[in-house]
Amino acid sequence: MAKTDLPKVETRLYINGKWLEGSEGTFEVVNPATGKILANVQKGGESETKKAIQAANQAFESWSKTSPAQRAKLMNKMADLVEKDSERLATIMTMEQGKPIAQATAEIKTNVENLRWNAAQGQRILGDLIPAPATNEWQVRKEPVGVVGAITPWNFPSNMIIRKISPAIAAGCTVILKPAKATPLSALALMELFEKAGFSNGVVNIVMGDSSTIGKILTESEDVQKITFTGSTEVGKILNEQAASTLKKVSMELGGHAPFIIFPDADLDLATDQLIKTKFINNGQVCTSPNRIFLHEDIKEEATKLIVEKIKKVTVGNGLADPTTGPLINQEGVEKVEEQIKDAVEKGATILSGGHRLVKGEFANGFFFEPTVLDGVTKEMAIFYKETFGPVIPLITFKEEEQVIKDANDTVFGLASYFFSTNIHTIANVSNKLQYGMVGVNDTAISNSATPFGGVKHSGFGRENGTYGVEEYVTAKFVTIRTAK
Repeated sequence: MAKTDLPKVETRLYINGKWLEGSEGTFEVVNPATGKILANVQKGGESETKKAIQAANQAFESWSKTSPAQRAKLMNKMADLVEKDSERLATIMTMEQGKPIAQATAEIKTNVENLRWNAAQGQRILGDLIPAPATNEWQVRKEPVGVVGAITPWNFPSNMIIRKISPAIAAGCTVILKPAKATPLSALALMELFEKAGFSNGVVNIVMGDSSTIGKILTESEDVQKITFTGSTEVGKILNEQAASTLKKVSMELGGHAPFIIFPDADLDLATDQLIKTKFINNGQVCTSPNRIFLHEDIKEEATKLIVEKIKKVTVGNGLADPTTGPLINQEGVEKVEEQIKDAVEKGATILSGGHRLVKGEFANGFFFEPTVLDGVTKEMAIFYKETFGPVIPLITFKEEEQVIKDANDTVFGLASYFFSTNIHTIANVSNKLQYGMVGVNDTAISNSATPFGGVKHSGFGRENGTYGVEEYVTAKFVTIRTAK
């Protein structure tokens, strides 16, 4: 098989342990690096979604009663299969999503860690015995919430799936997965492995198709007890409103607009290295990507020089060649970046590096954009308030600590935030006052299997990963037992 060939992967729906044709025809999956069609995937609709709900509901009765140890055994088998198949899974991801093969491989590795961590944690979902009167015993039991509808995005087309399915099945829930239409192949490749691992029919199911149709059925179904969604705030609001009619449990991991603050006492080499490294993960198409870069006026000139020097070392290309960064996901993504840069320049910003779409040679048919540095960004510009989801570093100058905290919090989003300082008082003050679900201090590695991931404000609610993530899939039942008169 040539390096540019798509590895063999299923293109059908997977419902109740069977691979099925869709009733709504097919849709195309396009390689964002080449513009070529990779596959035509079966498209489901209302009937397939209802079949998947029925299958998951039936499977829940037995799966919820399966011992935590047996569930863990199957999950660890799945982890083994993912690890063994990592090269194929990473290649599929790079070809349909565009990210460099090294980043795709790292994402698959994270899947393995997440499966193993949740397999273990599923055996530690503990209830309580509460001190009670002598006549009674008071118990709190943790029970799986039920059938879960999981709706996942295209930017992490494998890990977002495992990050939702792992805690759900570890807790005893069953799942219907709706992956993004841009990247269904990574999801289908995982479903192949769930089948191979030996999970019972109906424990995991996948339906591809239009989000509006499938999402509405999942959210409004009385048989679906939990919705977990990662995606835009706009879509999240719609799903949350639809889910309200059945009062089901909901988790929302939505948009972000992360500030990245460099204080005058910071280690500038560390701060600028971390900025470049983090910004160009998935070409800036990450909800936790640094989007507003605040530089203290005392170090502004030096920090800017370092950023411009380091961004020149960022390579762009087809992800299979393993550059620093690959293409954007589609034409809409390119246009959004272009519009924000145009607006900023018209209002006084200066382009220090990049600023244009790449269209010649190997870039001709893909959605590539130059790594870009914008200086002189102010609140009058759209980029200050709107999530970019692209390879742009906007520089903003600040003077006072309290003012930069206020400016960093001046957004409807509250997912991730970062700042760099060696002053213990600054670290204590800023980490306390930043209105975000996650704060990285001299560090940007904020996503780990053992630590909670999630935001506040319009970035959503609920948590993934860690013990907090598993708790999203259980409900507490209080039982009082009279033991004496």
